[in-house]
Amino acid sequence: MNLRQLRYVVATADHGTMTSAAQALYVAQPALSRAVRELERELGVELFARSGRGVVLTPVGEQVVRQARVALDAVEAIEGLSVARANGRGAELRIAVTASLEPELTGRLVPRFARHQPAVRVRVVRCDDRDQVASALRTGRADLALTDLPVPGDMSAHPFEQREVVLISPPALQVREPVPPAALHGMRLVLPARGTARRAEIDAVLRRAGATPVAAIESDERGAWLGWVRAGMGSLLWYRNQIEDTEGVTVRSFMPPITRMIGLVHAHRKLPPAARDFLTFAKEAGRDAH
Repeated sequence: MNLRQLRYVVATADHGTMTSAAQALYVAQPALSRAVRELERELGVELFARSGRGVVLTPVGEQVVRQARVALDAVEAIEGLSVARANGRGAELRIAVTASLEPELTGRLVPRFARHQPAVRVRVVRCDDRDQVASALRTGRADLALTDLPVPGDMSAHPFEQREVVLISPPALQVREPVPPAALHGMRLVLPARGTARRAEIDAVLRRAGATPVAAIESDERGAWLGWVRAGMGSLLWYRNQIEDTEGVTVRSFMPPITRMIGLVHAHRKLPPAARDFLTFAKEAGRDAH
């Protein structure tokens, strides 16, 4: 018996199919199935029974998963003891984050936290989307995450801040203010590159607005976006709090407002001390911002 097998069994119980569990853990499905079968042979019991398209825990399987969760939590607690080593020196905090929120994490939260907790090393776990964030938390690759809400039910979420999406455009653009989302239909936009996490976020906003814009420029060079807007090449959809220089552009709100809620998220297990400290700090920082 090993920790890998226990993690695979717990993931299968959480997701209902071995295929979904393998996808969440970023492992090959045959490898996961083989590890679960090996554990069943070693224990001499059947952990899962087939049910329709998925699997369900047998009565003994429920007991095994219950104890496996305890064992995995104990391992995490043991790993967390390193926080106390040398009065906290060498403690590591792993925070998963999506691409669009990484500037918020590394530019605002982490520097302020470091001033309060200089002994803690913060490692950023970069993820493409919320699914990868959830996987990083489930597999223990991250202690906390900063991501969009809502998240799956097996995660604990702490709302942090509501973000407003605004229209950043050349001053010459004639559009009603505040901007009706329908005005985006046919508008020339500077868009993130296709296939990126940033583009997926903007595409979701446009779908909700029922708008199909014209892609004037598609690029993930974020530092060049405002320059293209100033040059009159198109408008930009982005978050108000992430606009640092509004010279030469006009920032307009939508009516009704277009917003999204972000939050700090973690798996349903005991957090290491550094993660608890960061969560407390971030909640206070969010209240101060308001």
